[in-house]
Amino acid sequence: MSTRLSTSISLALSALLLGAPAYSQSPPGAGATFRANFPGPSYVLHTPAGRIDRITVHGASLAGNLEGDSPDREVLVYLPPSYANSPGRRYPVLYVLHGFTDTANLWFGQSGPHFVILPNAVDQAYAHGAREMIIVMPDAFTKYAGSMYSNSVVTGNWEAFIAHDLVRYIDTHYRTLPRPASRGLAGHSMGGYGTLRLAMKYPGVFSSVYAMSPCCLSANLMPSATLMASVAQAQSAGSLAKAGFGVKAMLASAAAWSPDPGNPPSYFDLPIVNGQPVPAVIAAWAANAPLSMVYQSIPNLETYRAIAFDAGDRDTGIADTVRSLDRILTAFGVRHVAQIYEGNHVDHIQQRLETQVLPFFSDHLSFH
Repeated sequence: MSTRLSTSISLALSALLLGAPAYSQSPPGAGATFRANFPGPSYVLHTPAGRIDRITVHGASLAGNLEGDSPDREVLVYLPPSYANSPGRRYPVLYVLHGFTDTANLWFGQSGPHFVILPNAVDQAYAHGAREMIIVMPDAFTKYAGSMYSNSVVTGNWEAFIAHDLVRYIDTHYRTLPRPASRGLAGHSMGGYGTLRLAMKYPGVFSSVYAMSPCCLSANLMPSATLMASVAQAQSAGSLAKAGFGVKAMLASAAAWSPDPGNPPSYFDLPIVNGQPVPAVIAAWAANAPLSMVYQSIPNLETYRAIAFDAGDRDTGIADTVRSLDRILTAFGVRHVAQIYEGNHVDHIQQRLETQVLPFFSDHLSFH
């Protein structure tokens, strides 16, 4: 997958789920060519100040998934500059989740230019006073281009993989401070969705969370019949290679949110079948929207030391749902920070990692 393509098609999952595409797609059959409505800068990896480790972590929580993805997941770890020369020192850990169609390799600059290069952003944050921590990013690219960081027999239990399998591995293989006060969780787009989902469902693992441009916060109660017809066709034909972003997004959502082990070969159900809505499946998808989940999650969210989320003002669909989440948490008295900044879905992510996200965790994680 080209960097340009990955950047373009990782932009608008939230808008698609709401039935309002935020990109222009070429006609079916014309190939995977997209024009992003959210242009952004492109960065390349500079020589990092710390060390990048590429490791494989076995996910017992992912074993046996019906999608057929390997439970042995590639994970990239960025160790701070002082790690090699301070053998007695232990560090907090920030777990970062990438977006739909994205990969850990892209975020770490291992596959060429990208709209964000995480090690560069971390180095700049350190240079401006942020405290050193271990940075961990698992690769969540799956058969349908993204796991949604959810729990499904089709994709595997990605919630437990992140919150248990991965945390346990990092704590036993690196010099971490192995307690919630020293663990943070952040993510962008689908990763921002995963950050909020895990924060709501897994209190006591992380103490501080930051969701950047989180997708998919709002439930879509009226899915597009036209889009779902294309999804059903791709599902039955197994033509994933030629599927557009919207089709892949719906397939990934179905695999994550409406699994059906009695419905081979894909083992999931769609919210519209033969042009007719399937209320139970629509309800299942809606139940996975954080703006639906939040009311039952207030006691869990109250346990966090710090919560933050943001969106660019030109990322309009996501910005609207960020404002909604801000209003709900404010009404319930849950401490948090919500920001709407000038920008779109990708053009300020590198800058905000440097100036907002890393300093946020530097301020709120425990370093001893």
